[in-house]
Amino acid sequence: MCFPRTFPAALVSDVARRLDQGGADDLWIIEDCFYTSGPSLAATALSVSERLTVGIGILPAVARTAPITAMEIATLCALAPGRFLPGIGHGVQEWMDQMGVRPTSPLTALEEVTVAVNRLLAGEKVTMDGKTVQLRDVQLDAPPAEVPPILLGVQGPKSLALAGRVAGGVVLAEPASPSYVRFALEQAGSPEGFVMAVFSAFCVRGDRKAAYEWTAPWLGGLIDAKNPGLRTLPFYDDMVSRYAESGVAGLVSMPHDWWLELGPIGTLDDAAAHLDALDAAGVHHIGLFPDPEVEHGLPQLDHVLELANR
Repeated sequence: MCFPRTFPAALVSDVARRLDQGGADDLWIIEDCFYTSGPSLAATALSVSERLTVGIGILPAVARTAPITAMEIATLCALAPGRFLPGIGHGVQEWMDQMGVRPTSPLTALEEVTVAVNRLLAGEKVTMDGKTVQLRDVQLDAPPAEVPPILLGVQGPKSLALAGRVAGGVVLAEPASPSYVRFALEQAGSPEGFVMAVFSAFCVRGDRKAAYEWTAPWLGGLIDAKNPGLRTLPFYDDMVSRYAESGVAGLVSMPHDWWLELGPIGTLDDAAAHLDALDAAGVHHIGLFPDPEVEHGLPQLDHVLELANR
């Protein structure tokens, strides 16, 4: 399950315990500016669980310096060896601009940060003179004994190719359909051992149409924003035409197999079928993303556990 940025911080302990004891594998912490801090929430979740893997999606590359990011990761690895997965990404450039850290080239900045963090986690003494990262003889006092793969939270072809060169995997934001997963792996060059993590917009209802009605406005917003993940769908043009002609109602009435490709949306059986399709496409970690409003999103945790125990 994903822990949305809008959930109260104190709720993370209960969510982590329930997932851990209920048989789920992962909890993904969402860090966005200017909400809650990913490392703090991850540390709390790791401290109250015994087997749960906790991931962060994502730490903006330039919001912290590379050594501080490496320190955060190393500390979390020490708290729970083998149970932490770090994600790093470009961050929303408007937010980076607000903080005065917007890089001239987000792609170059992400590459330099990823390389530096990887080297620091490996225990190296690092000197770099890059456009974004400038270091002189920096070395972690306690690098992790087991270095986790750095996963890049990216979307476009150039960034996916970068992930294939310098990172251990990717975190794909919702809606991460099987079509988008295959596209992302291809763009990354399908390196050996490449870790594929995805976030999936999650809405389970007893009635399939009710789930579609709840989710369709969100999908319409993604179409308006020209979301890159949607463009890989085999029915993308037809879906956009439906939306242009009939609005949200046109999306609600889309064929069932379209919705099945888009996400774990519909009945519990529909959600299970989507997860099977993601698994077949090569996904290793799935974060089911509930409604961001606690009153609607938190009850979905019960469905997450039902799927985990199938």
